[in-house]
Amino acid sequence: MGKTGGKGLSLARRLYTSRILGLALGLLLVSAAMYPLNPAPWVWVAMLLNAVLWPHLAYQWARRAQVPYHAEHRNLLVDAFLGGFWVAAMQFNPLPGATTLSMMAMNNVAIGGLRFLLAGTVAQILGIGVGLLIFSPAFIPQTSQVQMYACLPLMCLYPLALGWICFRQAHTLGRQKRELLALSRTDSLTGLLNHGAWKDQLEVELQRCKRQQQGGAIALIDIDHFKSINDTYGHVAGDIVLRQLSKMLKQNLRAADVAGRYGGDEFCVILPDLPLTSAVAAMDALRDRFATLGYEQSPALKVSLSIGLAAFNPAHTDATLWLNDADQALYEAKATGRNRVICCGDGEPHHELLDSV
Repeated sequence: MGKTGGKGLSLARRLYTSRILGLALGLLLVSAAMYPLNPAPWVWVAMLLNAVLWPHLAYQWARRAQVPYHAEHRNLLVDAFLGGFWVAAMQFNPLPGATTLSMMAMNNVAIGGLRFLLAGTVAQILGIGVGLLIFSPAFIPQTSQVQMYACLPLMCLYPLALGWICFRQAHTLGRQKRELLALSRTDSLTGLLNHGAWKDQLEVELQRCKRQQQGGAIALIDIDHFKSINDTYGHVAGDIVLRQLSKMLKQNLRAADVAGRYGGDEFCVILPDLPLTSAVAAMDALRDRFATLGYEQSPALKVSLSIGLAAFNPAHTDATLWLNDADQALYEAKATGRNRVICCGDGEPHHELLDSV
């Protein structure tokens, strides 16, 4: 329904504008070609109806149709048919006829590619056939100077308008693609990177550290006894705790740091170019601040964090090994009493280290 509904209506709106412009300029072209032929009054009326009334009828037809997308494609085939009809009516005057057919072909390619170009060509041939039945078959081999100048507005302005419409559509599609990509990489509850996106960034950081021979650290953060929080205070309270931690990470990390939700109640942070002692200080300050938070909905609720840190190791062949080090440190933090920061390999809380920093 997105294609036939929203896309169909937006297509109808875009073509409504371009059809008004194209047929107004086309009226000038056809009038200049038809005037020397001294056509019957009904021909002038048909030209005016085609140029002035048809764009509005076509738009209303598409807008009120059950499937606007398909209705607009029918409108385009009607355009092609009428274009062929006027080429025959102009007695195949070379420049007006070629301009009319080429502008419509360009429009059909832009809308539906080669397949729709072929469908439009068939409609143009049918229009030419009907025109030959109504008008005496004839061929005017020369285009007058007046007729040549009458072709120029359509040749110059209509491609510009169509190009602008296509540019705006491409720009909109590009923006929507970027938004979808961002959504696919973002955790919906916290607004941080999701598990997969953060691990992609970790691989990038590992390669950067190897290439530039500079260190960094990563942290895995676990909310202590999170299941008990959900069981005691409810899942709404649990979601509030998760959002509070994500908010604190956004507010307290450096611009270069990369935070993500690793899964459940676990969060993860990449700390580029940060010595381990500084990383410990940053994470322990985060832990202290988070422990002081209060929750309006649950005044008795107090939450602590266990954090495992791991520094970049040049011996690591891939990011998984670096992540395993942080995971081991987090396991030790939880196994030795929780509410603490532990670095990979030492198994000791780092309050003492922080006092000396």
